[in-house]
Amino acid sequence: MVESYIKAKRKQKEILLMTHIVMGYPSFEASMAMVEEMVNAGVDLMELQIPFSEPMADGPVILNANQKALEGGATVEKCFEFARTAARRFDIPFLFMGYANTLFQYGFSQFARKTADINIRGAIVPDIPPEEGKAYIAAMKENHLCPVHIFSPTTGDRRMQYLAASSDGFIYCVARKGVTGKTTEFSDDLGHYLQRCRRATHLPIAVGFGVKDKRDVAYLKGKADIAVIGSQTIRIVEEEGITQAGTFIKNLQ
Repeated sequence: MVESYIKAKRKQKEILLMTHIVMGYPSFEASMAMVEEMVNAGVDLMELQIPFSEPMADGPVILNANQKALEGGATVEKCFEFARTAARRFDIPFLFMGYANTLFQYGFSQFARKTADINIRGAIVPDIPPEEGKAYIAAMKENHLCPVHIFSPTTGDRRMQYLAASSDGFIYCVARKGVTGKTTEFSDDLGHYLQRCRRATHLPIAVGFGVKDKRDVAYLKGKADIAVIGSQTIRIVEEEGITQAGTFIKNLQ
């Protein structure tokens, strides 16, 4: 369902935008206001991150947001309720982003059933490789959800094909090694890497880690289906306020 949505939207737009929030940061009320601003500005998909104490793929901006959300009382159940409300209010696909420990503690089957019940379309879980995630992938697919796996510049071609075979919806291609929020060089090397990503899968590809302005999004047109903006949106909200999140998104297009 997510794959068909992306392909249909791509007939209308050169590239789609996916943004990222940490649920409960700086509060659940503020998080919902951020969602509203960005959806109204034209975002096509959104990641809703379940706060976790050790978000290994995330840089300082999102790490801080996770810590503050947890300090403010964010729980998995509160995140489910937030996500249920968001999916009812706004007509775009939402996906969870989180880490293996959270899903394992909750129970993969229970997590997948509840995710489907509230109309969240899938999940991006950086630390569950297919070899260790058979129960997770089975639970997701049983509930018609998308387990989204990750390519990186160091992923070999055969490994890409293996990851793609266990994925659904789209593939998340990180633009460089390291964590979110750092500077990415949008260069020929990135272009060659994205060509490898294209050859490895029939699924749409999303590119994140370091996408921060209109120039970056423009570079990805013709090379990717989705530009992912995470840390930069949070920086904008912290520095300029929630209402500027929508202005920022509009200026990317």
